[in-house]
Amino acid sequence: MGSALDVHRLHFAFTVTYHYLFPQLTMGLALLLVILKTLALRTGDEHYNRAARFWAKIFGINFALGVVTGIPMEFQFGTNWAEFSKAAGGVIGQTLAMEGVFSFFLESSFLGLFLYGEKRLGRIGHWWAAFFVFLGSWMSGYLIVATNAWMQHPTGYRLNASGGIELASYWRLILNPWALWQYAHNMLGAVQTGCFVMAAVGAFYLLTKRDLRYGRTFVRLGVIVGVIAALLQLVPTGDFQGKMIAENQPATLAAMEGLFVSQEGAPLAILGQPDVEKRRLDNPLELPRMLSFLTYEHWSAHVQGLDAIPVNQWPDKIELLYYSYHVMVGLGTIFIAVMALSVFLLWRNKLFESRWMLWILMLSAPLPYIANTAGWMTAELGRQPWLIYGLLRTIHGASPRVGAGNVWFSLLGFMGMYTVLSILWLFLVYREIERGPEPENAQHAGETPLAAD
Repeated sequence: MGSALDVHRLHFAFTVTYHYLFPQLTMGLALLLVILKTLALRTGDEHYNRAARFWAKIFGINFALGVVTGIPMEFQFGTNWAEFSKAAGGVIGQTLAMEGVFSFFLESSFLGLFLYGEKRLGRIGHWWAAFFVFLGSWMSGYLIVATNAWMQHPTGYRLNASGGIELASYWRLILNPWALWQYAHNMLGAVQTGCFVMAAVGAFYLLTKRDLRYGRTFVRLGVIVGVIAALLQLVPTGDFQGKMIAENQPATLAAMEGLFVSQEGAPLAILGQPDVEKRRLDNPLELPRMLSFLTYEHWSAHVQGLDAIPVNQWPDKIELLYYSYHVMVGLGTIFIAVMALSVFLLWRNKLFESRWMLWILMLSAPLPYIANTAGWMTAELGRQPWLIYGLLRTIHGASPRVGAGNVWFSLLGFMGMYTVLSILWLFLVYREIERGPEPENAQHAGETPLAAD
């Protein structure tokens, strides 16, 4: 960790991980806001409009923090990764510029109209404002994912006479098959964050016996949308993303699964500790032949292990990659179980009075953040030792004239500033949750937990 390259990597990992705490919630809430506004439009019930206003405030807080933390992150392409920017700027500059000009301004402009223009826009106009906030945030997400997908699986480029990378096909860049599955998987993760947070706030209101109608609405919407997102996260998006990794990044798949020896009928490791030095998985708990079936849909299929790949092509943090992947998959399985059980209790009309389940929903709110972080760590650690897979190694992408001391100095500065931002975010969100959707509090102050909607 003493070399400049290691500190460059740590610096970017810190800033991008912290930044993504905010967009994943805004992208998830954007869909839920459209659903709330649609319910308001169809039913004519002002309750759903007030619910949407409440979540719009939390959306706005997260959006502001996402902007503040996202701009310095993009500057790091020039300050910390100058050689990468020089090599790839002609390609990724296209998607990053589009993300800023089209998606960011679309989202931010209509967010202002959504927050402050309800009376002037009318019911239908306000629905359209919510829809364009959703469209802008999800377009922004796609263009960022397309940028990352090009680094994972480069398409639509050519090498010029001097060896530089140029854009050859804009549409092949945008419609990269890696981007399509990665985007679907990523956005479902964001939806799960929004659903768990919404359900957690609703569970809090029900457990504390306040804002009861809102509590039921938030829990109901969170678990219904959440169970759909959790299932789609597994199949087909997770399944096809895994198949793309197997086809294009065999070293990544082998490291993720702790598969050091190529096998026919390869097992799926549920638990275990990778020992890279001895090239084995210690204390494994495995499902026989399952990895072969999941990867190639054949129980006896040959799966390439790390022994078939030159060591200089291995990911350099195999242990961290392995654990990140298993944390992501493990939490994804828990999400399916929690949301499916919640929907079952909802169907039986027992969810709102099942305090143990409400406690589970409330305490589960941080878990999607951990799962999404582990998922991105899996993607980025798995791509190593490449910045652009097969084209540019990470060691050749950093800024050569920026020493480790300078990077440490700025990293510590970012950590200090982001600590202050974290406290501010917690205070602002707590204040909104504590206030609640106040206009309706008095109307339902005497409502019992079992009162009908």
